[in-house]
Parts: sequence; C-alpha cells; structure tokens
Amino acid sequence: MKLRPIPREKDAQADLASLARAFAALSDPESVTAFLRDLCTPAELEALSDRWKVVPLLQQGVPYREIHELTGVSVTTTGRVARSLDHGHGGYAAAIAATPTSPESE
Repeated sequence: MKLRPIPREKDAQADLASLARAFAALSDPESVTAFLRDLCTPAELEALSDRWKVVPLLQQGVPYREIHELTGVSVTTTGRVARSLDHGHGGYAAAIAATPTSPESE
C-alpha cells in the first residue's frame, strides 16, 4: 500500500495573507487580470466582476432594483455588497480610494 503524506492543517489566515501578498505584488492591471484568469473559474470571475460593478452605483444611491435593471446583477448580490460596504472590513473603500476614476484607465 502506498504511503500518502499527512496533509498539514489548514491555516486560513496565512493562506489568505499569502494570496493577498500575491495580488499586492502585481503592479499593473494586465498582470492582475492574467492572475485572476488563472486563479478563478469563469463563473467566479463573473461573480467578482458583478460585485465590483455595483459598488459605484450603490455609492451613487441607485436603488437595488434599478441596479438589477442596469446591470443584471441580482438584488441579493447587490444587498450583500451594500452590507460589505457599510459593515465590512474596509476593502471596498480601500479599493475605491486606490482606483482611478476615469473609465479610460481600465
């Protein structure tokens, strides 16, 4: 019988910190896009993109139903993003502050 290595215990905090360092090490949108495409499934990319897409609309005070009509993003997802904006860890706010505002910069 083949001996298999004993899996080490997961350290979710360390794993997340390692992933965050990888993102932080990338210096341009093209590199981040390539990393995301390698890291995520198409469905995961769509879900992440949908969440980010509703952030500016929420900041403008657009109602959830109108956000759904404009973007196709579900009201439930929009609500989750709104809760994270209001009561999350500040990640959306940090990303918003660090993101250029002109669409041409994307």
